[in-house]
Amino acid sequence: MVRLLFFLAIAGCNKNYKKGSPIVPPGGQFPVPPTSDSTLLAFRCTPTYKPYIAEDVTSGAGFIIDTIVTHTQVRGAKPITLEPAAESLFVSISVGRNVLVVGWVPVNETNFEIPFSLTKLMPRKEPYTISCSATYLGNQSYTTNTPLSYLPNPPSGSITKFDSRTGGLWTKVFGVGRAVHYTPVFPLGFYTSFDDYLAKDLSVHPIPTFGNLTALELVLDRMEELGLYLMYDMRWSYKNLSAVEEEVTRIKYRKNLLLWYTADEPDGWEDPFDAASFAYDKIYDIDGYHPVSLVLNCQDYEFEAYTTGADIVMQDAYVIGINATHSVVWNTECTVDYGDCGCDNCIGEFEDISRRIDQFGDRLRALSWERTKAIWTVSQAFGGSSYWSRVPTGKEWVVQSLLAVTHGALGIIPWTDPTSGDIKTAATTLSQRLVPSLTSFALNPHVTFATYVWQRVHFGVWRVGDQTLVVGVNLNPEVRWISLARLPGWRRYTKLEVVYNGGASFESENLSLWDLGSVGFIVTM
Repeated sequence: MVRLLFFLAIAGCNKNYKKGSPIVPPGGQFPVPPTSDSTLLAFRCTPTYKPYIAEDVTSGAGFIIDTIVTHTQVRGAKPITLEPAAESLFVSISVGRNVLVVGWVPVNETNFEIPFSLTKLMPRKEPYTISCSATYLGNQSYTTNTPLSYLPNPPSGSITKFDSRTGGLWTKVFGVGRAVHYTPVFPLGFYTSFDDYLAKDLSVHPIPTFGNLTALELVLDRMEELGLYLMYDMRWSYKNLSAVEEEVTRIKYRKNLLLWYTADEPDGWEDPFDAASFAYDKIYDIDGYHPVSLVLNCQDYEFEAYTTGADIVMQDAYVIGINATHSVVWNTECTVDYGDCGCDNCIGEFEDISRRIDQFGDRLRALSWERTKAIWTVSQAFGGSSYWSRVPTGKEWVVQSLLAVTHGALGIIPWTDPTSGDIKTAATTLSQRLVPSLTSFALNPHVTFATYVWQRVHFGVWRVGDQTLVVGVNLNPEVRWISLARLPGWRRYTKLEVVYNGGASFESENLSLWDLGSVGFIVTM
């Protein structure tokens, strides 16, 4: 996958960072949800896919219901008085006065699908407003609304569906050469400069500026021929809705269009809070068949405001070669209230990445957005200037990428290409050997996922039926041994297949991960 871009943003995050400027707290911190003494029910109702299209009328559709019992005051949670004998809620889903489906859902259940038929609805451009209600013991009621996108079939180009069960993307081509089935996509693709490098890499005529639309079309044509997905970048135009309309109209029927990209570090640049949302609405008004993404730069600055305008939220904590406490660019200290060291509120260790992923996930759950937005990661593939004294090694690049994946990231978009040969080799190996398994497991609608951490060794565990994919990464500069029995839900296996080896060995049911080593293996129980 290729992204078209220009250059790197420098974070501000509403902090003063020039020498001599006053220390002023930036504000904009995400509020930590308080704890409730009462038991609460967080009732969620989300279409299984976004969007549905006319042809889905023959295959059916569904809503994902979550009935989460909690003591955390997440958005929409209401008190519930539980009775041991009452284990289910009665759920009714309707549009206007038209009841689409009813069903019983267990209490404290997640990812419970209620199928329904689209025959009661007509495909249209505007989303339907769906009303979902749940009743417990006949006298405790819970309601929520959710949009349902049910579009006409696209005349040509492609469609990318967002799967609310996993956060994964599924795509297929329409028009001439249309596909019958959707293909799941776990993206690994570099931001790639739109200049002579991209032109040479794609074996077409040298490309001048991005403003040369003829040259751009040649590049996009060649990308289609090579089967490269396109993540179309509008970082410099997304605040101009007329420009957004022109670009989306020109690109939306591309067969290899996977998703849109609007704001690049809007929190770091301190862009208007609603700019990404306006662009998001404009894109869905013109297209609607592809999700929208953006990347955040700050650890904690106006998270809700900026992420409102995205389906895919990316993080870009760049930790290699930085001084996390003193800015080598501005010659100032860096604290939570002041300074810019190239990685906002970072310590300068790999765990800055996993903490950022976990924090984003916690915030999405607090906002009740965990079903409608997914998290991707931007791994560092550059250095040797500004805040970053050196380029990561290939092993360090893999550690960054897989650390994010073990904490739930569903895409890896490194900044930037051109990069070192070491990183390119590592990325190629990872793409060929591990990404196919990540696609099969992490995007499987029936997957269960868990993260496990032990002595700076991080594991992601994806279980589907009697098979489990395990990805492990060692953040230590020395070897670590770990018993596989420590992993969540581990049982004796009948078969173990190593699909990716970035520095690991096995002895019986013990795993040795070398310094900055990584591994991916599938076990059959």
